[in-house]
Amino acid sequence: MPGIVVDDQAERRVRKPADLLRLVIDGAWLAVFTGVGLVATATASGAETDLASAGKHLPGVLLTLLRITSGLALLILPVALAVRQFAHRQPRRLAEAVGTSAAMFGLVVAANALLRLPAAAHFYAALTVTRNGATHTAPLDGYLAAFAAYVTVMDLGGRPRWRAAVWLTVGAYAITSLVAIHATALSLAITLLLGHTVGVAVRYAAGLPSQRPPAGEIAEALRSAGLPVTAMSRAPHARGTSRAYTAATAGGEHLDVAVFDRDQEAAGALYRIYRLVRLRSQVSRGVPLSLEHAVERSALLSYAMADAVVATPRLRAAVRVGPDATALAHDHCAGTTLADLASPPDDAQLHRVWETVLRMHTHGVTHRALTADRILLTHGGGVVLLDPANGDVAASDLQRRLDLAQLLAELALLVGAERAARIAIEEVGAAKLVAVLPLLQPVALYRTTRAALRGQREVLPDLRARLAAAAPAGEVPPVRLERVRPRTLVSLVAGVAVAYVLAGQLARVDIAALIRHSDPRWIALALVLSALTYAAAATSLTGFVLERLKFVRTLLAQLAASFVTLVTPVAVGGAALNIRYLQRNGVSPAKATASVGAAQVIAFVLHMLLLVIFAAITGAAQIHSLRPPVWVYYVLAGLVVLVLAAIAVPRGRRLLRARLVPTLGQVLPRLLELAQSPRRLAAGLGGALALTAAYVLCLEACVHALGATVPITAVAVVYLTGSALGSAAPTPGGLGAVEVALSAGLTAAGLDNGTALSSVLLFRLLTFWLPVPVGWFAFTHLQRKQAL
Repeated sequence: MPGIVVDDQAERRVRKPADLLRLVIDGAWLAVFTGVGLVATATASGAETDLASAGKHLPGVLLTLLRITSGLALLILPVALAVRQFAHRQPRRLAEAVGTSAAMFGLVVAANALLRLPAAAHFYAALTVTRNGATHTAPLDGYLAAFAAYVTVMDLGGRPRWRAAVWLTVGAYAITSLVAIHATALSLAITLLLGHTVGVAVRYAAGLPSQRPPAGEIAEALRSAGLPVTAMSRAPHARGTSRAYTAATAGGEHLDVAVFDRDQEAAGALYRIYRLVRLRSQVSRGVPLSLEHAVERSALLSYAMADAVVATPRLRAAVRVGPDATALAHDHCAGTTLADLASPPDDAQLHRVWETVLRMHTHGVTHRALTADRILLTHGGGVVLLDPANGDVAASDLQRRLDLAQLLAELALLVGAERAARIAIEEVGAAKLVAVLPLLQPVALYRTTRAALRGQREVLPDLRARLAAAAPAGEVPPVRLERVRPRTLVSLVAGVAVAYVLAGQLARVDIAALIRHSDPRWIALALVLSALTYAAAATSLTGFVLERLKFVRTLLAQLAASFVTLVTPVAVGGAALNIRYLQRNGVSPAKATASVGAAQVIAFVLHMLLLVIFAAITGAAQIHSLRPPVWVYYVLAGLVVLVLAAIAVPRGRRLLRARLVPTLGQVLPRLLELAQSPRRLAAGLGGALALTAAYVLCLEACVHALGATVPITAVAVVYLTGSALGSAAPTPGGLGAVEVALSAGLTAAGLDNGTALSSVLLFRLLTFWLPVPVGWFAFTHLQRKQAL
């Protein structure tokens, strides 16, 4: 362009993040409709019947017209779109659309063949119409799926007339198919979703022709805003924008130009949506899905930082460049970022960084991305905060503390935990940093900081320890940052799956008849044995704690654990509650964790020893073969493969060491201390053995209550195996895993399926469900007494 020197690297094709978001959404809807076909067949059939009945009220002439029109349109529209692509000289996109539609048709043909297999009979029945003598030879419509894929690859965004024509055609075709009972609503929905999903996937993988304005047009737009740009050069990195340029003006000024292109709308949306769902609203960032929203936020934070008298690149102009791009021009700040310094910053520089951030906070503004590459030291000794678009205006106290936690972690990575903690204490004060201490967790930090901490795992614990040592005496207040933890989500999904499986099992069992025909004497004995498990657990915990505990209160804590395990996995909820209970009773956090860890390690070792012993006794006595079902071998083989794979991979070995070494480092010293007190060690071991014995005898009593008999050694093997599987399951209280494992074990020991399942249900009723109300009362009582 005349008068402007341009150095640009224009992209010929670009991938749109919005397509990736659409792909994920389509996948989620496919999963939903597939679930409807597998689970709610009756509901889908009822909806289909209602739609067909409603369609019969339409005039016959209208239905015939719709059928003919939609059939012709499905043939004519692809040809018309092909002509349009040739007219716009886009043969590559046309070839991609034709190839995708052909592949989609073949995929549907293969899917229809698979759906006719006996294993998919239930889903096949949900997709086809078989009543009133009507037949439907294919559950999925190959041509409709190919049409959907073809149109999707063409990308009709911004062309409302073409989109309206496509929607009207598909709608008319769907109505006539439903009324004529040629297809089900579920079949049509899955067909269209499959076509759209494959089309979006191809469109994202291949990219779309770039419609971005070149650097010359951007320079002309900046000139119209009063900035006489004479040169534009593409910058290598663009944080949070599509493109970045450096520009020079006729007056010798240098500018940093950030360009927001519409084709990059929703960039990073999946990650931010994940964070928004997982974290509380003040911790996670918003999701700027539109170009206008992203530009307005960036400009707003620039003005807010300037009003807070915090050095940041001054916004000189914000201009539209055509219909699909906006450019923001900022003054270029000369200097070196902390990440590019040849040596770590000195104390004076770190103090200036803290002073700048604290001054920003006094004006209610946060940055929320205080990384080393966004903190710039000028040649005059000043501090400039770059790229403030992630920040907050009118920030809350929590958001300011999150900013401080981010700065602390970033500086600790840069200069070490000792210097970072010392400078922070000098600037902020140890008393105020107590509120920041619980926020020093990876989930609260910026993405690049979390990635760096994964390579230096000792930095964050060291930083926390130094700040805690300098803080005034007292308990650090906990802060809940997460709405939903990944472990909770896994437990929820597993719980739903287990509930579905158990519902099918319970449908085959008459609970009323089970109770009516059970022997009440054996049930009473089983109930007593269930109660004894809590006394044994209290004895075991008391034995592994050198400090003095009240037995009754410890017993109540074990009852409270039965309530907690209703919503947490077995190995997690009870341990956390016991640690909290010990801390409330004067045991230091380190010793409380070590005591509970020692109890769990000893219990695990005893569990495995007893399993080996009873399995050997059962085999030597030639009791029932105890052959487990075939699926057990597959599960065990899968677990062995996973363990070996984890050990074979360096990252897996590091993960195992990271989990095991700290635990053993706490447990072994505690066991050495307990060895000096044989009485307490005997109480701990005796309680653990009594706990296992009470559960085994309780299961045996439940079997006898139903009039069946199984050797006690076989019951012990079954219980020990089922309990181990239940502890490893991610479901609350091992729900589902315990029932399936115990039922399979008792069946292998010689009981029929109905009696085995009934015995297990009775056992779980007495040991898992009945204690829950009592556990809730114990939990609330201990909370009122501040013992939890």
